[in-house]
Amino acid sequence: MKRMGDGLSLILLAFAGLFFLYQKGYILADFERVSVSQAYELLKSEPNGIVLLDVRTQEEYAHDGKIKGSVLIPLGDLEKNLSKIEKSRDKKILVYCRSGNRSISASRILKKHGFNPYNVDDGINQWKKEGLPSL
Repeated sequence: MKRMGDGLSLILLAFAGLFFLYQKGYILADFERVSVSQAYELLKSEPNGIVLLDVRTQEEYAHDGKIKGSVLIPLGDLEKNLSKIEKSRDKKILVYCRSGNRSISASRILKKHGFNPYNVDDGINQWKKEGLPSL
């Protein structure tokens, strides 16, 4: 009986590991990932070809800082508000949140609806940590 339990434990552990990798965007990610410094360089080099999308809550956006020029659509409202960025379907969409987790979910939603998302790894926390300016 112990061997069956060990096998089940291994399967559950493997599933948990795969789920973690999926949630972090390391596997089955059909969108680009960029560091905050790469995102900053893209914004500087292609200012008219990029939309900066913040998917944090309104409270975070108001109190925790934001990147100038960003559009706020909280993750929970994204699918029903895609019309707000519809005209930017042909542009790169840099997606950020606080730490990079919600933006992965948002990037998956955007890709599913035909947008060209670039997930900003580690979010605005890393942006501030690296001392990158608001544009």
